This record gives sequence, C-alpha cells and structure tokens, in this order.
Amino acid sequence: MTSQKTIVVFGSTGAQGGGLARAILSDPNSEFKVRAVTRNANSEKAQQLAALGAEVVEADIDDKISIINALEGAYGAFFVTFFWDHFSPEKEYAQAKSMAEAAKETSLTHVIWSTLEDTRNWVPVGDDRLPTLQGKYKVPHFDAKGEANQCFLDSGVNTTFLVASFYWENLIYFGMGPQKGPDGNYSITFPMGDKKLAGVAAEDIGKCAYGIFKKGLELSGKTVGIAGDHLSCTEMAQSLSKALDIKVTYNEVSPEQYRGFGFPGADDLGNMFQFYRDFEEDSLKVRDLSYSRSLNPELKSFDDWLEASGKNIPLD
Repeated sequence: MTSQKTIVVFGSTGAQGGGLARAILSDPNSEFKVRAVTRNANSEKAQQLAALGAEVVEADIDDKISIINALEGAYGAFFVTFFWDHFSPEKEYAQAKSMAEAAKETSLTHVIWSTLEDTRNWVPVGDDRLPTLQGKYKVPHFDAKGEANQCFLDSGVNTTFLVASFYWENLIYFGMGPQKGPDGNYSITFPMGDKKLAGVAAEDIGKCAYGIFKKGLELSGKTVGIAGDHLSCTEMAQSLSKALDIKVTYNEVSPEQYRGFGFPGADDLGNMFQFYRDFEEDSLKVRDLSYSRSLNPELKSFDDWLEASGKNIPLD
C-alpha cells in the first residue's frame, strides 16, 4: 500500500472536505491516501478521520508557508475556503491565491478547487439588477471564489474547478427548513419564484470530488458542477410534506424582502437566490445531474436525502 498517492484535503472536518476524505478512506481499493488538513488536530472530527486511517496535519490557510508544508510530497489536493467564518471575500481570494501558488511550488499533479460563479460576469458592478455589496461584489461568497479561478489557471497546475450547489443541509443547520406560521401551518421561504434550484447532499460533493480524482487528468482545466436534483421550491415543499408527514407550502418572497430579513448574510443570500432565479438556465446547465451521478453512483436525490436525513430537520 506504500504506492498510494497522497491527496491533501483542506476543510477535512467540514462538509465538502470531510465527504472527500471519508470517500477515499472507505474505499479499500483506493489508489489514494488522505492527508487531512485541519486547524485543530485534536478536534473530535479530526480524531475520527485519524481513526479511519487519515494522516492528520494542522495548517493555517492564511499562511502560505503553512500550506506548502501540508502539501509537501503529495500527488494532489482539494482546496476549499470558508467564507461564512469571516464574511470577507478579500480574505477568501488571498487564501485561494496562496493555495494556487503553494500547489505550484510543491509541484502537485492534480488539484480540485472548490469554486462558484463570479456573478459579476452576468451582472457587472454598475448594473443595478442586483445590489452591489461590500463595494464591489454582487454575491460576495461566490464572486471572490470565481475571481480566484484565474490564480489556479496562472499557476499552470492541473486544476479541476468544482462548482457545488445549494446544500440541503441548510434546511437543518441554517434555519431554512419549514417554519411554523401563526396559523400552525409550515412553509419554506425563498425568493426563487417558480424557477428550479440545484441542490445536493453535502456528503455527495466530496464523493463526486473523489470521482474527479479517480479520472486523473482527464478533467484538468474543466469546470464540473455537482447537483443531486433540480427542483422548484414548490416541488421541494411537496417532498418535505411527504417525508415529514406535515403540510409544507412554498412561501414565495421577493429578493428585496429576503435581503431585508436581517440575519447575517441575508443580503448576500438574497442576491444568490436572485442570481439562481434570473439565470436559471446557466446555473442548472453547469450542475449536470447525470454527470454528477457518473462521478458518484451513490448520488442522492432530494427524496433520497430526506429519507436519510429528514428526521434531523428541526420543526417547532
């Protein structure tokens, strides 16, 4: 087994990186082994990965030397940044730039960069269809990642650009699940109109990333979007009703209303949903269901995910 190639997984205790690490570690015939990068090697999640056979190392993604040390001797890496830890697109861009430069300096063979659309390619900063946020962004947690794609292209490292979708886990952890109204009925609230939203089980992103690494350099330079279903919010509400055995309806609001809800990041997410709504065709096209399934035959549909995880959605 000494011939196994090392994949360095950043965000190994998070949703995407954790899914990739577990996908590799659970495959007894894998050609890869995992070096799991975390901020705290003694955390419970890090220790769980170590117990599964991962090499766990600590690194600081704000320090390029620290990133280089984590990458030394590896075949490839999975890079992801964590906007919701700090709400700073500039910090995300700087981290991605350091990752790309470190990948070049350590001569990695294949990198996956977990990115998203730079929505300013559709709605420029001077275009008021979407409010401009933080001075120069439309969807801050998308735009800096998309802008950083160029850093990986400039590095010359073989890079696959992975584009994720709306996590269905947001219904559990982000307060986006069914809410009980004054009349006792439940609803989900989004500014999507009748447009379809690409969604995915977080664990499946990592499993698809594993599928990308298994294909080798075939996907170098390619953008690969990952989704398990394309559903309207009405269809999501119908599936929730069936799975949870309660009546759930879709409470449609405008993007303006959503941006005004006032929770941290509401303006960013309101713009995100409006982007998904107004550019439905483009956003769904890149997140191809059949190709996602070819990378990960265990890919869950929304109904599959609800069967496995619906019980974890909090209800008043």
